[in-house]
Amino acid sequence: MSSPDDEPVEPIDAHQQQRVREATHEYIARAGRIYQREFPPIAVAFDLKGRAAGMYRVHNHSRLIRYNPYIFAKYFNDNLASTVPHEVAHYVVDVLYRAGSVRPHGVEWQHVMQSLGAEPQVTGNYDLSGIPIRRQKRYSYRCGCMTHHISSARHNRMVRNRARYYCRRCKSALAPVQDDKIVYCT
Repeated sequence: MSSPDDEPVEPIDAHQQQRVREATHEYIARAGRIYQREFPPIAVAFDLKGRAAGMYRVHNHSRLIRYNPYIFAKYFNDNLASTVPHEVAHYVVDVLYRAGSVRPHGVEWQHVMQSLGAEPQVTGNYDLSGIPIRRQKRYSYRCGCMTHHISSARHNRMVRNRARYYCRRCKSALAPVQDDKIVYCT
């Protein structure tokens, strides 16, 4: 028997998306007043899937805040109060400090979160039942003591860049399993 929480969650509608965009721009404007500088407008998208409620991203010098419309639908008010300032704080830190020189959730980010009036929490604790979760490919690698299931991103780095990763337990290099079966993890 399924519970109402198992019902598929519908993404937020256009009106709610507009409220999130407005909240994002209000936090950016607040940061501008606090830090006495202008922060350029930033694009906002509602295309994030998976377990993350939000993501700040820079790609080819273009900044973007992405939100998960399903998690927002299930926890709208909480995300307005926590996820929106969280992602805006990443943006502000990137502009102020050129984020490559600071840790993603380091003291600078924590200070910006507090200045925006938000709790500097790194992750939310949400029940994700009914929310579509993407499945990640995993590749099997062996070391001297066990089999590891490596994410596709790490696998691709190992293949393309010849990057090497080592087991934390036995310290030996990871090597791909020749008869690799892709494992899908949720």
